[in-house]
Amino acid sequence: MSDGVSGAVALKPTDGPRIRGAASGLGSDHSGLPDDFATRDALIKARRTGDVGMVHSWELVTAVDGPGTRMTLFMAGCPLRCQYCHNPDTFEMREGTLEAVEDIIAKIKRYKRVFTATRGGLTVSGGEPLFQIAFTRRVIAAAHQEGIHVAVDTSGFLGARLTDEDLDNIDLFLLDVKSGDPEIYQKVTGRQLQPTIDFGNRIHDKGKKVWVRFVLVPGLTDDPDNVKKVADIVEQWKGTVERVEVLPFHNMGADKWHELNLHYTLEGVRPPSPELVERVRAEFRSRGLDVY
Repeated sequence: MSDGVSGAVALKPTDGPRIRGAASGLGSDHSGLPDDFATRDALIKARRTGDVGMVHSWELVTAVDGPGTRMTLFMAGCPLRCQYCHNPDTFEMREGTLEAVEDIIAKIKRYKRVFTATRGGLTVSGGEPLFQIAFTRRVIAAAHQEGIHVAVDTSGFLGARLTDEDLDNIDLFLLDVKSGDPEIYQKVTGRQLQPTIDFGNRIHDKGKKVWVRFVLVPGLTDDPDNVKKVADIVEQWKGTVERVEVLPFHNMGADKWHELNLHYTLEGVRPPSPELVERVRAEFRSRGLDVY
């Protein structure tokens, strides 16, 4: 997912009821939450209905997670374990605040004028925003109803959770295609590639706009055959893919891995050279795709 660094102004969720997440994402200190959520069973039910969700953080960003100025809402929880993840603290439901959906929707609405003026909007990211599907569904539906442009930043691994109605409420997908080779994808993420391809095919058939993202990691995803296979996949979606972003790896997230006592496998890996980045971008351009 986007690291939200370039052009970002960090803003912490400061409004609405919250609770520090425990291992299950539901802590024991329920002070500050409405009485309706005063028990663990009530909180679990509220999570299932999307009345509350675990929000890792949010930022106001420009030209990072979609067009215009955007509120990027980072949701906690992700089924993938990408070796190069910049936000490993979003893997589990432990970091963040438990927010009432009404408070998040109200926060989004407050920026509607900014979104309109800059042709921006809301981007729901993570983690994996489809991990908390009930909460994400309600947020994007409310934003869409307000006429706010909605983008979802996803690996596509959980794309089957989105209904056709959900797709109608989403204007743009930032789709992370992490590898074109199934074995390399498994190595990078710990999961399977096919769900991403299936989801990409589905949103292409629906005519949804897509920005594809591919993280270029020397020694991991840069093999020419792997890059070719990614381009082969994306080429099938021409007509709906508006751009391909080749994102050079950096290790600015390494400190988070260390703080969480997680094994960081990319220690010492340097960013790709400009020549390598250009070679990879040229592969996508050769398919007639707009590349950044």
